[in-house]
Amino acid sequence: MIKNTPAATLSVSDTQLAVRRKFLTSLLAGSGALVLAACGGGSDPANVDAVANRGRHGGGASNPRGASSPSGASSPAGASTPAAPSTPASTPSNTDGVLLDTSFGVKGDGTTNDRAALQRAIDGSVGQILLITGKSRIDSAGLDLRTNSHVRFASGASIKLLPHNTDTYEILRLADVSNVTLESPYLDGSKELNSAKSGEWGMGISINGATNCTITSPTTINCWGDGIYINNSDRQSSSYSKNITVNSHHATGCRRQGVSIISGSGITFNTPLWENIGGTQPGCGLDIEPNDNTAVFENIRIVSPTTNNCAGGGILIYFGFLPGPVNKTVSISITGHTDTGSPGGSFNVQGLHLNGYVVNGSITSANPVWKRAMSLEDWDKGGPTVTVTNARIG
Repeated sequence: MIKNTPAATLSVSDTQLAVRRKFLTSLLAGSGALVLAACGGGSDPANVDAVANRGRHGGGASNPRGASSPSGASSPAGASTPAAPSTPASTPSNTDGVLLDTSFGVKGDGTTNDRAALQRAIDGSVGQILLITGKSRIDSAGLDLRTNSHVRFASGASIKLLPHNTDTYEILRLADVSNVTLESPYLDGSKELNSAKSGEWGMGISINGATNCTITSPTTINCWGDGIYINNSDRQSSSYSKNITVNSHHATGCRRQGVSIISGSGITFNTPLWENIGGTQPGCGLDIEPNDNTAVFENIRIVSPTTNNCAGGGILIYFGFLPGPVNKTVSISITGHTDTGSPGGSFNVQGLHLNGYVVNGSITSANPVWKRAMSLEDWDKGGPTVTVTNARIG
């Protein structure tokens, strides 16, 4: 095992970027590009991410749902912010194609368990817009979105988990569905109301094997695990999530991650803010980490993300479980990443040992502004190229 040695200081586009001396650095003169190639070694147990050393639930940044895939969870509870209407009407009220949740019996009073009524509302509004109007509370069983669901949260509306005792839940599930639109969901995982003492699989939004979904301005707070979790289908592990776009996500106070991408194709996050993440490992703003060789990472685009105060680091890519019988080509592009101070570092790429298997492709970070060092550790030189361009210290 190669021990950490003092950081080397490398010139990148006339700025100084501290990088751990665990890899060979090839600086492309004049291009502003830093191409990093691993020179082997092992993880330092003192490394802040400690992801390689932590006990795993069947692989990557796992999520729960049985044991086959680590993605999400099974039971949620809660909501948190709006003033909602009252009596349910016998016929759903419809204003220009918008159905009110109260028409389905949702109280939204911040006290009542609205889970059953909200599920009726989701099921009864497919193909139309469902407006969530109040401060709903739900139990940890969570809610299932349907194909062609379109759910909009009014200003101040929210869903917050009721007190619970489980390490596994998903407040909103997008499982094997397509053409789902979510607007401004505000989801509170109520970690302060969870009696569980361990675990890490309580998710705000869990996306498993979904296709063509758009989520705009989601807020996920205080989740036992991740704000958003993206993985393959639980029913058919070879069916991965495709064409998922998330705009302006804000995750704060989540224990494990702001976002985990376990597998997916055409996954885009635009201008997210992931902050104040920690409580269980890895504790990152974003963790791109497969559970096994069935994972794909095709056209993953992270645009202008901001990370702050993430215990395990701003963005982590950990490929320890990706190599296997199926050859893999990955494409991950991060542009304009700003980390304003995460104890675990700004950008960490780790854990790839090919052992005769094939994993190639590219991982790029362009125009980052980082307060802390990045690291490339335990990365097989035959793996994907890791390229950083125009990095600045901010």
